[in-house]
Amino acid sequence: MFLRQITDSSLAQNAYLIGCQRTGEAVIVDPERDVDRYLKLAAENDLRITAVAETHIHADYLSGARELVTHHGVEAYLSAEGGPDWQFEWAHGNPKAHFLRDGDSFHVGKIEFKALLTAGHTPEHLSYLVTDHGGGATLPMGLLSGDFIFVGGVGRPDLLESAAGQKGVMESSARVLYANLRATEDLPEHLQILPAHGAGSACGKSLGAIPNSVMGYERLFNPAFKKALTEGEDEFVKDILAGQPAPPLYFARMKRDNRAGPVLLPEGKLPQPKHLSVAELSVFLGGVKSVVLDLRSDRTAFMQRHVKGALLAPLAGGKLPIAAGSYVEEGAQILLIVHDPSEVGAAVRQLIRIGLDDVAAWMTLAEIQEASDALMTTQAYITTDQLHEALDTQPEAQVLDVRGADEYAERHVEGALNIPHTRLAARIQELSADRRLYVHCGSGLRASLATAYLAQQGRDVVLVDGAFEKIASSLKTTAKAKF
Repeated sequence: MFLRQITDSSLAQNAYLIGCQRTGEAVIVDPERDVDRYLKLAAENDLRITAVAETHIHADYLSGARELVTHHGVEAYLSAEGGPDWQFEWAHGNPKAHFLRDGDSFHVGKIEFKALLTAGHTPEHLSYLVTDHGGGATLPMGLLSGDFIFVGGVGRPDLLESAAGQKGVMESSARVLYANLRATEDLPEHLQILPAHGAGSACGKSLGAIPNSVMGYERLFNPAFKKALTEGEDEFVKDILAGQPAPPLYFARMKRDNRAGPVLLPEGKLPQPKHLSVAELSVFLGGVKSVVLDLRSDRTAFMQRHVKGALLAPLAGGKLPIAAGSYVEEGAQILLIVHDPSEVGAAVRQLIRIGLDDVAAWMTLAEIQEASDALMTTQAYITTDQLHEALDTQPEAQVLDVRGADEYAERHVEGALNIPHTRLAARIQELSADRRLYVHCGSGLRASLATAYLAQQGRDVVLVDGAFEKIASSLKTTAKAKF
């Protein structure tokens, strides 16, 4: 058996290529939309992808299952669980689609994949027990656990409410998750846990940075899993719902689009943005849906000079899909500002994975420096130790804390308003249009993304750049009980 974990570090997402080396057949589990890289990897290992399987309807990226079925003729294995609202609508009536219920199996060559209903994160969620019969195994070697069990954590049960807008379902989902975690007690200790996400994903909290684990270890040292196995349901529910990070706004779109079916890439190919000249920049900026994404990591340089209305969305560190997914509306026509043309392809992949397909053009940072001053602007910023003086002279100003709710609850500036930066576009009406905003986070990075967005929206905004500890040392702060 061939098994390879394929990680997208920007979304902390894992797909799995599993192949039978006797027959040359392979399955890709939980693929992203740009499937060319999976096909290439399979071919490099003398395999051909004949099947695709999904653990659930994803919220953080567009699935590549429809792409593989339509453009490459593979068989799809999808959940039939969860009720009528949680079906893969695009696949119904497709002769290549096969729908699985709890206990059903399918084979790829000599490898068996047995579906287990592991609802809680979502109602239709399946995990797959993997048994290598071709290697002589009579027991499964691993569990493709999707967003059910992670290394160091479990799937969050609140996304249907916090991201998809289904009111009043997070507690009942948490109770379903509790029951299904306890139902794993009969699974063998040796099972490898092969999760769909790692550290940095918004699909769970406190996820470990180790790529995989084993069932026995997670039972002992995974806090949420251990709590489900050893403590009462109410305690588990209270703990799992506390402190979950605010999901980016685009999560709701992903649920919708993955259920209905992601738009197919034209001829299965990625967008090819054109190189925009300085002379063409003003015309692009005049477009109704034009958006500029500045991909540089140096936020100070961005603040000092950038294209008017540009959003800061660093390509490095996985911030591009979070920033774009939080601040860019679907259907926007996007211009990328890159250090080097070699960055364009990676940026396009990250954007189409979250459904931002109209990546129209690109320019380099060197080129935009030649643009007319009329097209460029600066952004006000101060350091954390200057905030005290600024507020003394402007008592009417508003401090905006764009950290997570759990960070805010632990300690925050007295009188500060908390809106996590990933939810800012949905809650911007809570900000007075007449007050200057001083925006901070824990280090300055999240605040710089939020500040660029607020400036694009015409707000009077100042970035407070630096560590929150320095703010707390000079301003009165308040701590609230943890929720």
